[in-house]
Amino acid sequence: MGLFVVLPIAALLAFGLGGAENSVIVFGPLVTFALPALTMVAFWWEDWPGSSLRPAWSALVDTLLIVVAGVALAVIAQAIVGRFDASGIFDPTPGPGDTPLFPSALPLGLPAFTAMLMLTLVWEGWPLKRLHRLPAGIAALALSWGVALAVYYLAYDLPTPSGSGLISQSGPYSGEDIASLLALIGSWQVWIFLVWRGWPLHGLQQRWLRIILGNLLVLGGAALTYVIVYGAAGLEQPIIVAAAASFNSGGLVIGLLFEGAFRSRLSLPWERVATFFSAVLIGALIFVTLLAYAETLTWSTANAEAWVGHVCVNSLGLAVILHVAVCHRWPLDDKTANLEEAEAEASTRSS
Repeated sequence: MGLFVVLPIAALLAFGLGGAENSVIVFGPLVTFALPALTMVAFWWEDWPGSSLRPAWSALVDTLLIVVAGVALAVIAQAIVGRFDASGIFDPTPGPGDTPLFPSALPLGLPAFTAMLMLTLVWEGWPLKRLHRLPAGIAALALSWGVALAVYYLAYDLPTPSGSGLISQSGPYSGEDIASLLALIGSWQVWIFLVWRGWPLHGLQQRWLRIILGNLLVLGGAALTYVIVYGAAGLEQPIIVAAAASFNSGGLVIGLLFEGAFRSRLSLPWERVATFFSAVLIGALIFVTLLAYAETLTWSTANAEAWVGHVCVNSLGLAVILHVAVCHRWPLDDKTANLEEAEAEASTRSS
């Protein structure tokens, strides 16, 4: 039932601005900058301020807050990469001298979201969650942006044409290099901490050990995967980003939207096998279907792989997190509670 809530939201963000290309150009950056705020509201603020309201109003208030925060952060990013220009934010075909968000501001938005997920999932919120939830969330958002700024100024090599209104950056790595690595880091985060719910780290008693090993596992696994798929297999970087984003969407569907689907039916080892291969299968189907469709379109500013990544993470991923973690499956919350009670009762009887 959750798919009937999630898919219309994803379709709106994928096509809602007059087609695929216009949507990825305008919605892509805006949603990218909204994702850290979404993470803050869902996992740091525990759905405040909506948590104090009725479910319908809670979903509306939290969503509006995330939208406003995403636009505000996009404006800040635009001022950093060039200058404030409203047409560069909301116009899919900005004119000469404008400062378009796509793709110039993505080198700030992508590392900010990746860092926010690292703080939330891998670092378990430590040490910021010692604070009250409101300052802790703001501090996490600020820290993730600090990491993004460091990556932007120290790592990116971003030449810009003269007269574009953008500020060039000189660094050791291209935007495609870093985007590929960030997408793979996201895949390892989703795999270990959402699909497998922290296994094999959750059994460790010492938090410091879990954090160290978690960072090594996620960052080292992403680096090794990049070496294999790019260096050895020779896949092009846009394909790597699109494939990783597709796996991420499959992992979010299995880990969040279909939460608990295997736990009451399979023993623990087989549950992990089932969840992982289900995420891979769903991700592969999404990747093949979306890419085949995107390659039938004509692209001028964006490209097929960028749109696939936008649909998987910014459209479907945002819709899943918003529906499950922020809105608590509203308006299906009563049905979800009944299903969970039935599963618990069946599990008790089988035991």
